[in-house]
This record gives sequence, structure tokens and C-alpha cells, in this order.
Amino acid sequence: MSIPTLAEFEDAAALLDGVITHTPVDESQHLSELLGVPVHLKLENLQRTGSFKIRGATYRLSRLTAEERRRGVVAASAGNHAQGVALAAQALGISATIFMPLGVPVPKLLATRGYGADVVLEGATVETPLKLAAEFAERTGAVLIHPFDHRDIIIGQGTLGLELFDAVPEMDTVLLGIGGGGLIAGVAAAVKARAAAVGRTVRVVGVQAENSAAYPSSLAAGHPIEVPTLPTIADGIAVARPGNIPFEIISELVDEVVTVTDDDIARALLMLLERAKQVVEPAGAVGVAAILAGKVAPSGPTVSVLSGGNIDPLLLQRVVSHGLAASGRYMTLRIPLPDRPGQLARVSELLARAGANVTEVMHTRHGHGLQISEVILQLSVETRGEEHRAHVIEVLREAEFAPTVVPD
Repeated sequence: MSIPTLAEFEDAAALLDGVITHTPVDESQHLSELLGVPVHLKLENLQRTGSFKIRGATYRLSRLTAEERRRGVVAASAGNHAQGVALAAQALGISATIFMPLGVPVPKLLATRGYGADVVLEGATVETPLKLAAEFAERTGAVLIHPFDHRDIIIGQGTLGLELFDAVPEMDTVLLGIGGGGLIAGVAAAVKARAAAVGRTVRVVGVQAENSAAYPSSLAAGHPIEVPTLPTIADGIAVARPGNIPFEIISELVDEVVTVTDDDIARALLMLLERAKQVVEPAGAVGVAAILAGKVAPSGPTVSVLSGGNIDPLLLQRVVSHGLAASGRYMTLRIPLPDRPGQLARVSELLARAGANVTEVMHTRHGHGLQISEVILQLSVETRGEEHRAHVIEVLREAEFAPTVVPD
């Protein structure tokens, strides 16, 4: 397959003008100081439908023939692609059926239905909706809109790269999350073509969630490989096998692919909330996670794309708690105590002296392995970071208590 040309991306950008939002780019002082070079954030979480997916979906649907439009479209998605297809179909007057897994976040489900799509919920993971969507297309003649493995989708997503180059013409490095590969394939092709036109080069770095990282092994093998996946908070990029078309482009144009853990991602989400005042979904924060985890070597002005902001408030609550724990700013302690008066007061006094703020307390005489003369005290406390957290534990141990940290 030929790599899309700069002219194709520019034509797509012209078609999308007035349909998509030209999202802002902000410089992050905190990340710039950490990395040692200017770091900019492309706020695609503020895009219509809350993610970049509207770009590829609109461009793909706009190129359907009149006969294909009459047949309608079908797609499968855990959320962002669904919303992009639903809104694009509504704008173009095309009927849309979207298959989504049963556990899809409620905001994504409601938004997809709100854009007028017929939503079918089935299956525990996105694999079942993908199978059902393909069967629906074969049975009804509806056009299957793949989330990443189609040239038009890649060209539409690549228009984001043109915006990056216009906003930060001096950029040296671009960081993007990778699921199936449609976004990074398009952006890499667009950015490198634009840079080559002015005699420059740009480094493109892909970031995958460690629990769902198909690209490192696939790139090593030279062809797409399906890998077993584990649960990850970055569900938007949890793809077991690279797309065939994106893989060809990524193999040629992407300079490096790194992975980050869920703890890294949780820390990034917390940092973006506190420092950048941006609500970002886990898949959209992996570039920032890579910076915070030291996975990115500084080489010049860097742009990290915050690719989406569609996060369930309940998940956000859990992720913030997880991010606080991963950053050493929150912990739960279990402390066995002799069952006699004054022990709880003594522990409370020690924590106060150590500057730890108690947020929750549980005191029980019941538990596996407890002696009759023992109780368990479980406390959740706020701390100021890893050093302070270690100090709090040491203060308790010096007072001859035996605290253990309960895993988050």
C-alpha cells in the first residue's frame, strides 16, 4: 500500500474544515522542566465527540458513494469510534448501527445514542461487537467502518498532524498512543511529509499500554502478531493485533514504540488534572505517562497528543485514587494493636506529628489470624510524596508498631 501523500492530507483537511474543531496546543511548564525541552500538549480531548476519531470517521463517510450511503453504515467500538461514526453519519444523513460491548462507559453509550445511531449492546469485550458488526454488514449490505484499518480513516486522522506542524513548526518529537495504529500512522505520514517539504525531520514515538502492547513484538517479527492482552485502564488502545494497513506505515515511519504501565498512566491523568487542568481518558494520556516514566529521550521541542477526553466519572474517581497512591500521596495502612485503651489515640498522635492527614479509619477485633488480645487498625492517610510516605511509616515503626501498606 502506498503511504498517503501530503496532498491527500491537505485535501482531507480542507474537507473537514468547519466540521472538526482545530483544537488548541498548550505548553506544559511542568513537563518542559521535567524533560528538559519545551513540551506542548495537543488538546484533542476538546475535539467534537471528545476525541480525534471524528476526523477519520467523517472523511471515510464523506467518500462513500450515493449507493453506499443508501445502504447505511455499521461499526463496532467501545466508545470513541462509535461517537465519531454516529456524528458523521448524522451530519451526512446516513443511517448508522453501532455494536458496543456491555461494559461500555455510560457517557460514551449515551453520546452515541444521542447522535442518532442505533446501538446494540453485546459481549464482554470489543471482540464480540467487531464480529457482530461484520456479520451485520454481510447480512444487510451496510458498509463496515473499521476503526483503524482503512486508508481513508488513516488520512482523516492524519489531518491532526498538519495542525501540529502549523501550531509548533519547530517541533522535533511527537508522542502518540497506539491501539490499532490508525492515528499514529496518519500523523506520522502527514508530519514527516510536511517536514520533508521544508528540509526537516520529525521524530515520531508511539506509546502502548504495557498490558496490551501488540506493536513491539509485531515490529520485531516484521508482520502483525496477535498478542494476549491483560486488563488495562487504557481501554481505548487495548487492541490485540495491529491493523494491516497502519502496520505498513508505522513500520516505515514511526521511529520508536515504548510501553507504559497502568500506574504510569494513572500518574499522568492526575498530573494533567492538577497541572494542566485537563480531563483526559487513560488512552489519551499515555504520551504524558511516557514522559513521566522516563521512557522518552529529550531531543528538542516535543508535542504529546491528548487524543481523547471521554472518561466515565466513576473510572476517573478510581483512577485519581490510584494515581495518588502511585505518586506516594495516599496510602492505606494495616496496623495490629494490643487490645487495650489508648492505642488508637497513640497512633493518631504519631500520624499528626508526622504530618499525615487521616481520611478513613477502620478498627476491628475480627480478622483472619488475629489473637484474642489483638485488634487491627486500618487507616487511609494523605501524604506529600514518596519521601513523606516513607517517613510516616518509619515514625510508626520507631514507636514499635508494625504497619503494612495495603496494595491499592
